[in-house]
Amino acid sequence: MNAKATGEQVVVIVGAGLASGNAAVTLREEGWRGRIVLLGAEPSIPFGRPPLSKTYLRGEEDLTAWYVKPADWYGEHDVELRTGSTVRQVDTALKQLRLASGETVDYDKLVLCTGGRNRNLAVPGASLPGIYQLRTLAQCDAIRQVARPSARAVVVGMSFIGSEVAASLRQMGLEVTAVLPGAAPLATVLGNEVAAVLAAIHREHGVHLVTNDQVIGFEGGTRVERVLTAKGARLACDLVVAGIGIVPATDMLAGSAIALDNGILVNERCQTNVPDVFAAGDVANLLHPVFGRVRVEHFNNAEKQGRAVARAVLGTLQAYEYIYSFWSDQYEHKLEYVGFARSWERIVLRGSYDSRKFLA
Repeated sequence: MNAKATGEQVVVIVGAGLASGNAAVTLREEGWRGRIVLLGAEPSIPFGRPPLSKTYLRGEEDLTAWYVKPADWYGEHDVELRTGSTVRQVDTALKQLRLASGETVDYDKLVLCTGGRNRNLAVPGASLPGIYQLRTLAQCDAIRQVARPSARAVVVGMSFIGSEVAASLRQMGLEVTAVLPGAAPLATVLGNEVAAVLAAIHREHGVHLVTNDQVIGFEGGTRVERVLTAKGARLACDLVVAGIGIVPATDMLAGSAIALDNGILVNERCQTNVPDVFAAGDVANLLHPVFGRVRVEHFNNAEKQGRAVARAVLGTLQAYEYIYSFWSDQYEHKLEYVGFARSWERIVLRGSYDSRKFLA
């Protein structure tokens, strides 16, 4: 595909998730008259991932409400949505992408919204059938197929995905054991006091928490049957869901001039060090005017940063100043967080930990 042959400017957006979908919509709605090409490795149209660990996993809703736009919007607004298209290489000197198919795609402006890939469990037995990760729709569907009432599930890691999956599996009637390296879920994010409340909530709902421990291997025949921990536990199971975080998806940038450090380095306007190359969403390590350099992996940021990167492409000089926020639904409880703290000196409480209704 030769953009130069058409005589019009083309923006190529790599990734077909929440940030990329919002970038495409904002570009078209706010004045970009050239071509927009959206390349996504996954087969689905851009959507938000939160229900994959919650309502969709539990079979309570489909993804309709989470699509950035309905499928027909893209064609109607001259956005060339190409799902199932994996970018293997970015050549910033030629302004050209090489796809896994061997095809090349030229660009005038490049927006990288490649997100992340699941961090792998590098322990013996990790390739056994029955061990799952959760980021894509296909992975969620695979978990749904085996998550039957009374099945024994082990969740590895209790950050956001692990905690939400543990809650959902309990609500679906499974027996759930969770292995985590700290004393309570999300302690490094929420602090020990709030995390202790979250741990109590999970225990009250029947989750067995194996704390201050880590998985060192898996055993089984044709499927996983046991999880082995560093402290000597042997946890019988029918399935495992590993939620141990993601790493930024930057493999296609190897050898390029684009600066990388825990993701793609961008300034306060989502610009990389290479002219006409931008990044947003989970992959973008942004220099925030309030919080400093930070890479954020949450829905609200991906949605808003997708819009911001489009405006940067359009020439805005406005810095991305969004005050980060996120939420997590676990059982009947909703957790909401505003800001971005790496450490804190004290916790000020309004309300009561015991009542589970408080500000901290």
